Amino acid sequence: MNPIGLIIVNYNQYKMTEEFLDSLSSIKDADKTKVYIADVSSKKEDFKIKKYPMKVVLFQLPNKGYAYGINQGTKYFLQKGMDKFCAINNDVFFDKNFVIEAENGFKKADIFGGKIYYAPGYEYHKKYRKSDIGKVIWYAGGVDDWNNVYTYHRGVDEVDKGQYNEFQKTDFITGCMLFFNKKVVDRVGFWDERYFLYYEDSDFCERAKRNGFDLYYNPEIVIYHKNAQSTGGSGSALHQRYQRRNQLIFGLKYAPFRTKLHLIKNFFFSHR
Repeated sequence: MNPIGLIIVNYNQYKMTEEFLDSLSSIKDADKTKVYIADVSSKKEDFKIKKYPMKVVLFQLPNKGYAYGINQGTKYFLQKGMDKFCAINNDVFFDKNFVIEAENGFKKADIFGGKIYYAPGYEYHKKYRKSDIGKVIWYAGGVDDWNNVYTYHRGVDEVDKGQYNEFQKTDFITGCMLFFNKKVVDRVGFWDERYFLYYEDSDFCERAKRNGFDLYYNPEIVIYHKNAQSTGGSGSALHQRYQRRNQLIFGLKYAPFRTKLHLIKNFFFSHR
């Protein structure tokens, strides 16, 4: 069976990337994956890749953004004859059945995501009982709000009690874990590198929908996310700057006309 190509972008996070590889290597059927590391770090290190059950390759690249790294990995795997890919953050760890359920996911859909929990201790709020830690949802499907040009995570900050356990269509899939196959690439193309950071996943999803693909949320595929570790955390200056800039790019490309006018006005008013 053709393996799944996992693509991660490393930016000055070698320890975190090593933890990602250690987690993946410890689960079932890890050898049915291959990992491409796009190392766009500003301070390159001699990263020693240990012996893992899956093949791991690392390419040192210029920092042209998240979408650029994902595209480089996708192109590499395509050249190797692979046809199943997953753009995934390096600040995650895996449920033991991740590979098995991902393979099953490709039997149901061409482009899909899974259920993502906050990694324990990385919850945005600190209001949870001890028994809830590890069950707090970060993403359980996505909702497009075209009036405000936002993409919302369904279920975010909720404790999982089985309320999002249905395989179903969704508006968008977060780039924290986004599966897609060669059919999608052939029809949609690669990720838009203008975004650099944030909204590149929403753009890719929107283009997929406009090219006839349905997006799906698959709750059987589970990972745990150390939220926003690559950008200084949620609410950081870097986080806010790229969110604001790329919301404008995304909105001008896809939003209704009236929303575009409000978006332009709000963008320039906020910079006065």
